[in-house]
Amino acid sequence: MQNEVMFAGFGGQGILLSGKILAHAAMEEGFEVAWIPSYGPEMRGGTAYCLVVVSDRPIGSPIIKNPKHLVAMNRPSLEKFAQAIKPGGVVLINSSLITVDTGRQDLDELRVPAGEIATEAGNGKAANIVALAAFVARSKMVSLDALRHSIEVEFAKRPNLIPLNIKALEAGIKAAE
Repeated sequence: MQNEVMFAGFGGQGILLSGKILAHAAMEEGFEVAWIPSYGPEMRGGTAYCLVVVSDRPIGSPIIKNPKHLVAMNRPSLEKFAQAIKPGGVVLINSSLITVDTGRQDLDELRVPAGEIATEAGNGKAANIVALAAFVARSKMVSLDALRHSIEVEFAKRPNLIPLNIKALEAGIKAAE
């Protein structure tokens, strides 16, 4: 079993962090993991994406042309990567910023207003956690318990952010239902 997910959006949306948290959760569950971050030279506001590969056997190559899943946090990312996703994959669309769909019938599209949900949870900057949680709830790439623990570990040095991010996690899970 191998799963790949592309997280993509603007720099500053927490794209690389989302991938890092998912990779950590997968490692906690004993999977082989590759996390490949990429971002433009302008960073905040520029294009950022990362690929996370999760497998139950050694990963031959971390470079994947056609990942199984996509989490698109902005429209340019959806337009750039949606056609490369394998049929049957989950595509999470941040409907707070994206008003179009993939135009494909062979994907499981999940539209989540991550920005609005994060704002309701306490801080709009947690939209990436909302999207990540909704994606994991739908794709079942890792357990929700492992994801929750990975969020707690990631924010351990800033414990005041843990309750907000756990609230965003729970709201994301609810949005995927």
